[in-house]
Amino acid sequence: MSNPNAVDADLVIHASWIIPATEDNLVHRDACLAVADGKILGICSSHAADGHFRAGKTLHLDGQVLIPGLINTHGHAAMTLFRGIADDLPLQTWLEQHIWPLEAQFVSEDFVYQGTQLAIAEMIRSGTTCFADMYFFPEASARAATEAGMRVQLAAPVIDFPNPWSANADEGIFKTTQLHDAWRNSELVSTAFGPHAPYSVADGPLKRIAVLAEELDLPIHMHVHETALEVAQAVRDLGQRPIKRLYDLGLLSPRLICVHATQLNEQDIELLKESGAHVAHCPESNLKLASGFCPVDTLLTRGINVCLGTDGAASNNDLDMFSEMRSAALLAKAVSGDASALPAYRALRMATLDGARALGLDRMTGSLEPGKCADIVAVRLDELNTVPVHNPVSQLVYSTQASQVSHVWVNGKQLLNDGELTSINRRNLLEIARHWQDTLGTRYDTAKQ
Repeated sequence: MSNPNAVDADLVIHASWIIPATEDNLVHRDACLAVADGKILGICSSHAADGHFRAGKTLHLDGQVLIPGLINTHGHAAMTLFRGIADDLPLQTWLEQHIWPLEAQFVSEDFVYQGTQLAIAEMIRSGTTCFADMYFFPEASARAATEAGMRVQLAAPVIDFPNPWSANADEGIFKTTQLHDAWRNSELVSTAFGPHAPYSVADGPLKRIAVLAEELDLPIHMHVHETALEVAQAVRDLGQRPIKRLYDLGLLSPRLICVHATQLNEQDIELLKESGAHVAHCPESNLKLASGFCPVDTLLTRGINVCLGTDGAASNNDLDMFSEMRSAALLAKAVSGDASALPAYRALRMATLDGARALGLDRMTGSLEPGKCADIVAVRLDELNTVPVHNPVSQLVYSTQASQVSHVWVNGKQLLNDGELTSINRRNLLEIARHWQDTLGTRYDTAKQ
């Protein structure tokens, strides 16, 4: 008989483990999580569930673990359509001789909408419930995300030179403010400024962005210290390292997410710490482009918030955050020479709560806590590659494959049910991908001849 004092819940999910991804490194065994009105009501042991909750629907996931939805803090979603098209090249060659010409020829609102749909489907199936996107035509990305029920932060691109979305930095800034006005009341879409990089945006626009971000209470995403060449050219041309320049311009602050940060010296790290800026670590993209190594262990030791991103599928070549967690943890150990660096629970937190903190969304998502949005992922740990389960957190970070994600909810709405997408038509996406494969492949091959 249920307790008359029990709280009504729309859904109660029972699982073998629940990992909230909170600062106290908690792991609940044989527990349940209750959801009502898109929010988390609470967590309790499964045997006590009837005393706490009256469930409208109950789901039993034996051998599975519940975690917060993964947060991909840096990517270019629509570039999924460029996956594998210009591989095995250094960054500058990849960008200047291949990606930028392709973007100038092909990128449109339809391209971005369809490419983002494909990226969202891939992310949902691999346990990501929130992503930060820096790409052209962000309105199309917002439409794709809201139709799918996905959480997104749009870092609208700001670049000095003409691009498919804007003629110059001033137009990019103006369009970002319009984007913010259009989506400011959305439950799923938030906005940010996205100055591309220190080498592609002049001082004037960067100063304006710093002021506007403060006025509008918006984050700033920027590629910073991505390669040794970038830093060397800045020192040669401007007489200072990019991070110091950003500091002098007032851009280095708790609003700034420095993407990549593979080339950091002691002065850079001290400025990051002093300013409260965040670092978005993209380990696999950095490895593929041979950009360098982010000193994650040093940054964490100094109290700098580090989160995880995939970068775009054109330089990764997937959007699998489980793979990024594993790569980040292993790289941190190798780079620091310390096997205890970046333990598994911290790696999971980098992909969840720390990412939410960087995006300014940690009050609503990033951990499984009462009052937060029900952004939840269930993962099967009863597979051959993840048994026996001595430590579910270790299995998640070091052993799990993205295909083991079984269920996904965002705001309590189910987006993946036993591995099947519920808000996106998989067959239509495959047709779209084949269309762009033919279109891009034929024209790209012709252009290279």
